[in-house]
Order: sequence, then structure tokens, then C-alpha cells
Amino acid sequence: MSEAAARRLLRLTLTDFRNYPALLWRPETAISVIVGPNGSGKTNLLEAASLLVPGRGLRGARVADLLRQGASGAGDWAVAGRFAGPDGEFDIGTGTLPEGSPDAQANRRVFRLNGAPPRSQAEIASLLAAIWLTPQMERLFQEAASGRRRFLDRLVFALEPGHAREVASYEAAMANRNRLLAEARGDPAWLAGLEDGMARHGVAASAARAGLVARLNAALAEGVAAPFPAAYMTLICPIAEQLRAAPALEVEEWLRDGLAGGRAQDRQAGAARLGAHRADMGLADAASGIPAQLASTGQQKALLIGVVLGHAALIATARGAPPMLLLDEPAVHLDADHRAALCAALRRLGGPTLVTGTDAEAYAGLRDEAGFWACAASGLEPLAA
Repeated sequence: MSEAAARRLLRLTLTDFRNYPALLWRPETAISVIVGPNGSGKTNLLEAASLLVPGRGLRGARVADLLRQGASGAGDWAVAGRFAGPDGEFDIGTGTLPEGSPDAQANRRVFRLNGAPPRSQAEIASLLAAIWLTPQMERLFQEAASGRRRFLDRLVFALEPGHAREVASYEAAMANRNRLLAEARGDPAWLAGLEDGMARHGVAASAARAGLVARLNAALAEGVAAPFPAAYMTLICPIAEQLRAAPALEVEEWLRDGLAGGRAQDRQAGAARLGAHRADMGLADAASGIPAQLASTGQQKALLIGVVLGHAALIATARGAPPMLLLDEPAVHLDADHRAALCAALRRLGGPTLVTGTDAEAYAGLRDEAGFWACAASGLEPLAA
């Protein structure tokens, strides 16, 4: 990645966010390693950075839960970041507005781009992509399909900002259809309109998911995440299966017909049995074929890191700049060789990277290029080598 195309986080500001009354932090290097005991606020810092792109952040928290407990004043929180990019510096801010502000709404989060409201959240996403890895993701293969689907959608969104709009529109149409069916207000024309929306947006979302899976598998097969094991991802989705054999308009018609014909069963079940919300993601070791759910904890962690690194490389190629990487305790469950490989991969990517850990020695391979910071009660303090 050329220096001209690089992104840098120049400044991160937090106000009444989680455990931080106020923080002004100026990273001195592209990669920052943040070290501290559990409960010191390391993950909160990464969560703040993750909210600088659209979405609910790396914890998926409610807006109301982000305000610092015991905060005084107007009861609002804010996060702001200044970045350097190939076209100059830009500022992204997000948070809630103080009560009494003209646009203030309870528990509503807003964005600012260079101090002004953006035209849309996609404008923010086009400037900055962010991907993350947290310890909670290690349960991805034991939890319900919805968690894996959200993981996949975040990967798609980082490359195609419009994907979030398709998913949101699909879910809104589906929720309205479910409500009408439950209330037995089955106006055929109204239901048909909602099913048309589900078909259009559901097929678009499924096509984007399938496209990401194909591109990521191709990149991983080329070894972009080596020496981490190459993962092979699958999209388990009847809509995607239909798209392999028929054009999108025909698949939309197939989905509309399926929804119309399933109204009675869906009313009884309380949910649509067919649609993009039924998709699941599979992941396996490409070399051995072992599914992730049957792999050891260490193997699962290595597969996930491989996916994240491969995805970051894909974004860097497609968008001309690497994403912001937020890695919470990534060295846990990794042996010494894989810790060294992770450090080498982060150096190659070269984008804005925040890494947390309880032990600085786990990231010794970054000593020459990263800034090391101690997460303390007073904020972030440089950590002596």
C-alpha cells in the first residue's frame, strides 16, 4: 500500500462515553497497541472508534447504553476522529445531541462530517471502512445463524455501503408484513406491496452477500492471509442458490410467489419462512475441510483472523486504502508463531490499527513500528519500551 493511499487516525476524542468522562488521544503511529488490565476501558476505546462508521459498533449496543454512568450536564455523549487520507484530512463525529437542540431526539445517534450533517451515512462509509475482531466472535460458530449473518453483512457493508440500506429496507418490509399477518388484516394489495419490497431488497442483499463470499474465497485462496489458514466461506441461502441459475428479476418473481403462497403458514408461524433473513454463513478450513464449529478454539481463532486479514486486504485493493482495523485481544489462543505472523500482517496492511491486550510482550513484533499505550484511569499514557 503506497504512502499516498494510506489512512491515519490523527486524533480520537471521547466525551461522556462509557467509562471516559473526557479523552483526547493523538496516536503517533498508524498502529497503536493499547495495554491494560481487564476492565480498564480498552474495549470501550475500540467501541468508540467502531462507531465512527455507520452501524451499531462492535458491541451492537443501544445508543442509551453508551452514555457514561453518572454523567452530568446535558446527558449526551460524543465520539470524534480526525483522519488523514490521500485527499487530505477529514473529521467524523457521532453521538447524541443535547436536550433542547433543534434536531435532538431521544436515543437518536447522529453523524457529522467535517462539522456538518452528511448527505447520508453512505457518505461516511465511502470515506472510511472499519472491521473488527472481538473475543465474543469466538462464539460465532456456537450461536444462532443471526449472529453469523450479521458478521457476514458487516463484511459486505465495508465494501458496499449500499448493502446496509438493502438489508434495512428488507427488514422493514418483513416486519410490516408480519404485523399485518398477525393482526389478520390481510389486504391482498397491501401484502403484495410489502412482499414486492421483500423480494427486491432480499434478492439485492443476497446477491451482495454471494458476491462478497466469492471475492473473499478467491483472495484467501491466493494466500493473502498466510500463514493463517485459508478459510472457505459458504452462503447457505435458497435465494443465493436461485441466483446461480436464474437472473435477478426471475428470482424476485420466485420469491414474491413463495411469500404470497406462504401467507397462511407464515401467519401461524409468526414469521416468514422464506427470505433473506433465513441465510446462514458457513466457514471451514480450506485445506482440511474441517468446519469451524468442529475445530479447536485455537483453530477457530486462526480462521477468524485469517478472514479479517483477507477482508482487509480485499478492501485495500478494491477501495485503494486499507480499512481501520480494531482488534480486541487478538493474541489470545494464538501460539508464538501465529502471534508473530499477526504482527507481520498488520505491518503489511499499514492502515489505522488499534490492538488491545493485557500483555505488551504478545505484540513484541510491532515494537519498531507501533505506539504502545497504557490504558489507565487518567486515559492513555505512553508505555515505555
